[in-house]
Amino acid sequence: MDITLLLKGLALGIVEGITEFIPVSSTGHLVLAGDLLGFDDEKAKVFEVFIQLGAILSVVWIYRERILVALKGLPDRKEARSLAMNVMMAFLPAAFLGLLTHKAIKAYLFNPITVAGALIAGGVAILLIEKMDHRAHVKELDGITLRQALGVGIAQCLALFPGVSRSGATIMGGLVTGFDRKIAVEFSFFLAIPTMFAATGYDLLKNLQALSAADLPLFLVGFMTAFFSALVVIKAFLGYVSKHDFSGFAYYRIVFGLLVLVAYRPKGWLF
Repeated sequence: MDITLLLKGLALGIVEGITEFIPVSSTGHLVLAGDLLGFDDEKAKVFEVFIQLGAILSVVWIYRERILVALKGLPDRKEARSLAMNVMMAFLPAAFLGLLTHKAIKAYLFNPITVAGALIAGGVAILLIEKMDHRAHVKELDGITLRQALGVGIAQCLALFPGVSRSGATIMGGLVTGFDRKIAVEFSFFLAIPTMFAATGYDLLKNLQALSAADLPLFLVGFMTAFFSALVVIKAFLGYVSKHDFSGFAYYRIVFGLLVLVAYRPKGWLF
């Protein structure tokens, strides 16, 4: 295996782990990083999907005890059934819409210019939401209603557009529907589990023919770096949201998006 290619896989795994669960768009960053590294062929697209499994397994690991308790409690605990129903309710809108639009999104929206526009628009949206009067009615996962879960699920549909950020859309959706910050983040994490497993599983099944046994070292490097970097970021992010709002991420998105627009502007556009 080419060492240069392994280093690219290592870099992209770190990018995925750092950006997947904070509101800055992991897909957008992977599109841009892949373009900069010259790793953007069909194999690269499958690789980017695969390393998302590493990131999502970090959430499963961190919340493993709560997940096991919830699964064991499904037959006789109302709280466990409520969480499962809410996650499923929030999962369905994006799953349905994603199946309908997946091919068109992959064909037309995965490029630096559209990603940059979504980064900027998402940053502005976060700033506007942060200026709203937030009255947190939901301070426990058990307090989420099906209607609120559906609202978060509808917000997640926005993240089908690369650059919007799945975590950003669901966290902001949670704030708008009355979650406090910690619950908005935690529900976003739980919702990520079925959403990302479904999306990555679907993509991988469709593109298995693009892979060979020789690709295994590259995919393992990306998977493991995504897993461990995501572990660090998730724990840090939970501590951050208990003391800060999301404005810092919004300003980062806007500045980064503008830099990308300048770097990738078509000839004769702007200057």
